[in-house]
Amino acid sequence: MSDKPKVIIHEDLCKACGLCIIHCPKDILEASDKINELGYPTTVVAKEGCIGCANCYLICPEPGAITVIKP
Repeated sequence: MSDKPKVIIHEDLCKACGLCIIHCPKDILEASDKINELGYPTTVVAKEGCIGCANCYLICPEPGAITVIKP
């Protein structure tokens, strides 16, 4: 198990609202050009540095689209 927090974006559930990107205090999330099964460009984890605050998880309107793992 990792000793650092980690965020997982379940890309096939993402609806590209961008709220997680806006509310990430470490700016580790960004929009991608990849289109998911729903036809939306997905959000991706673009860099390391997650602090496990879960802002992305809490603000996401799509249940199950984001998982935050805290060690």
